[in-house]
Amino acid sequence: MSIVAIVGRPNVGKSTFFNRLIQRREAIVDSVSGVTRDRHYGKSDWNGKEFSLIDTGGYVVGSDDIFEEEIDRQVELAIDEADAILFMVDVENGVTGMDEEVAQLLRRSKKPVFLVVNKVDAANRVHDAVEFYSLGFEKYYPISSINGSGSGDLLDDLVQVLPETQEDEESDLPRFAVVGRPNAGKSSFINALIGEERFVVTDIAGTTRDSIDTKYNRFGFEFNLVDTAGIRRKSKVKEDLEFYSVMRSVRAIEHCDVVILVFDATRGFDGQVQNIFWLAHRNNKGVVILANKWDLVEKDHKTTKEMEAYVKKQCEPFTDVPIVFMSALTKQRIYKAIETAVDVYKNRSKRIKTSKLNDTMLPLIEATPPPAYKGKYVKIKFCTQLPTPYPCFAFFCNLPQYLKDPYKRFLENQLRNQFDFNGVPITIYFRKK
Repeated sequence: MSIVAIVGRPNVGKSTFFNRLIQRREAIVDSVSGVTRDRHYGKSDWNGKEFSLIDTGGYVVGSDDIFEEEIDRQVELAIDEADAILFMVDVENGVTGMDEEVAQLLRRSKKPVFLVVNKVDAANRVHDAVEFYSLGFEKYYPISSINGSGSGDLLDDLVQVLPETQEDEESDLPRFAVVGRPNAGKSSFINALIGEERFVVTDIAGTTRDSIDTKYNRFGFEFNLVDTAGIRRKSKVKEDLEFYSVMRSVRAIEHCDVVILVFDATRGFDGQVQNIFWLAHRNNKGVVILANKWDLVEKDHKTTKEMEAYVKKQCEPFTDVPIVFMSALTKQRIYKAIETAVDVYKNRSKRIKTSKLNDTMLPLIEATPPPAYKGKYVKIKFCTQLPTPYPCFAFFCNLPQYLKDPYKRFLENQLRNQFDFNGVPITIYFRKK
């Protein structure tokens, strides 16, 4: 997917414009992504062309010198990462020294740059924008982030310069994303699997910066393994490269089929690991949890069961998740981990015939019918699996509005017991018959 970065000095309206664009479609902007301050990423589309959008945000700094150094670094990174750049300025304040400095960096780049003059929300301000020709760009786009005026012309021209999405010849292969906190052992796990030092491994957090695919063929099953950068909580994320690394890691979760969540067993299944788990769940991905560095944990005959019970307690109510205790260093159970991920992928792709589904579920529903609500009885007459990439089921009944979450969980548990959806989130819809 093409990447578009919004750059500029603080308080010109970058975040407002960013929010306006991502609200054109359902955007995933999550605190677990590790974005610092007001920096976010999202997805947008225009005229049928989809692209990723980066809000590079502003800085709160003590002096102009520090600020100029930070904004220079930020713009240089945006130039490296993006396919096109939206350079936003503010008609209220006119051309400033910082605008000129950013423009100088952008003019040296070979990337398409769109000069966006924001806060042109009145007719008399259109003429004020003429002064921005002094920044040396052929054209400028007067817009208003608040009400959206002028943004259509900008987006029309923007999508024309974005590269066409090329179909990857391996795009049909299943994708397994290896994610987790920094230094959990993600790269070591993939190196151990493929039998070579493909990825740099050090004790320094943040060694992996990019999400890199590795084609893997074993157990008669072919797929792509994706090594990702560690995802830390917002307050811990440093500037610049780590922001883009974390963004790519979250995008890897969005675009994979199964998330292999690696955590350091010596540190435990802490809050940030749980955040990554719920990010995968919200994206309806299959999940396998790997407790790495299990060789370093002092164990007795109860340790494994206690750790498994603790992890599942943190994952409630989605407890039907496989947990593998392994060590990337000693290669203990690494193949068991990948076999489990393959099984979860098969569960996620599972299709159940409508006749078999009804023959199994309707007697269970009859034995345990939905509770009456306001003196009215809910009768479920039919169910079917929907044609979606992950398991979704529709139950047709006379009064769907009276069915509550506890009964939805009951149906989900019955589906799991009868058809084995281990490691896969299930979505249930109630529809009027």
